[in-house]
Amino acid sequence: MEKKVTPKKKTTAGGLHAPTIAPKIVRKSVSQTRRDIADWRNAIRIATLAGEPKQVLLQELYDDITNDALLSSQINNRHEQTISSPFELVDDGGKVNDKMTAALNEISPLADIIKMALESELYGFSLVELSENDAGKQATLIRRGNIDPVFGRFYPDTSLTTYIPYRQASEYGKFLLEFNAGHLGVLNKAVPHILFKKFAQSCWSELCEIFGIPPRYMKTNTQDAGMLDRAENMMRELGAAAWFIIDTTEDFQFAEGVSTNGDVYNNLIRLCNNETSLLISGAIMGQDTENGNFSKEQAAISILARLIESDKRMAENYMNNVIIPAFYRIGWLPATTCRFRFSAVEDTDKLWTLTKEILPHKEVDNDWITEKFGIPVADKASPGLAPQLSGGFFA
Repeated sequence: MEKKVTPKKKTTAGGLHAPTIAPKIVRKSVSQTRRDIADWRNAIRIATLAGEPKQVLLQELYDDITNDALLSSQINNRHEQTISSPFELVDDGGKVNDKMTAALNEISPLADIIKMALESELYGFSLVELSENDAGKQATLIRRGNIDPVFGRFYPDTSLTTYIPYRQASEYGKFLLEFNAGHLGVLNKAVPHILFKKFAQSCWSELCEIFGIPPRYMKTNTQDAGMLDRAENMMRELGAAAWFIIDTTEDFQFAEGVSTNGDVYNNLIRLCNNETSLLISGAIMGQDTENGNFSKEQAAISILARLIESDKRMAENYMNNVIIPAFYRIGWLPATTCRFRFSAVEDTDKLWTLTKEILPHKEVDNDWITEKFGIPVADKASPGLAPQLSGGFFA
């Protein structure tokens, strides 16, 4: 039977807010055994139970697959472009409020909070606890395996049924921010591709070992302890390749296998990489060096740019409806009706082309050119009349 625990508000001696949820997590060892499709299906089954769903197995699986180099690079390439984009706060009339923008920039964990909000689409949700101590403002991601986003429960110990209904806590919406995608997360679609890729890499490495350093065997009288010891010492001293000893009365033969150079594994790994790239970036970029060309790369970059714009819209929505109201409630920002938005990015290459085309026909302000392109410019000197000769032949 589940047990419900009511959270208590906690503050430090200096009046600063100390975390209340994050310190309650009971640390547990994470299994490092190789996972397979059966583990994935079992994790989904437990995460979608009707009565008491738990995310611990599924989130551990997500943490495992994000160690994949391609997947992590695709995620970082997409998210960092949003996190690093300049932003501003504007009033109801659309005018930029420099004072409020500067105040928001002073909140040190802001970039981490935006990143955690974006990751909610990948992992399914993010629960972030804000706190403040002598070192400054902090933002802590609550371990996702301890959270049930369906019923709003926090399990300090995932092996027990005791939970805290965090949505009923007084800190919820203030120091406790929730970003819920409403599904199991995009990473759920990437799990089979990463698992198959790891399997193919493992098999390919074994193939390389067999073909590169074939196993050795030796026949001796295994009933004679002295001869057996001498054979073992001999095999150890001859190298690090796999070896074994059989009796003189036994026979050993290599099984006839399919002759391959690893193309079957290479093709599977390439397929998994392509599927992962399509899932995160919407296109395959910079991987197909054999069939790639400039036009394909340009099309892929434009698709990724649209996905980044979608991420920005989602981040703006979370900032205006969840994050900034929470900053105001806890005193990190003054009361304001300003709205958060990312600054528009100008295409300077296109703008420079248009500027060069209009220069022969219109006047362009020097200060504007310097501001836009960083080129210090000045007006040309007006051509004067030719100097008059004095004292010459026709004087």
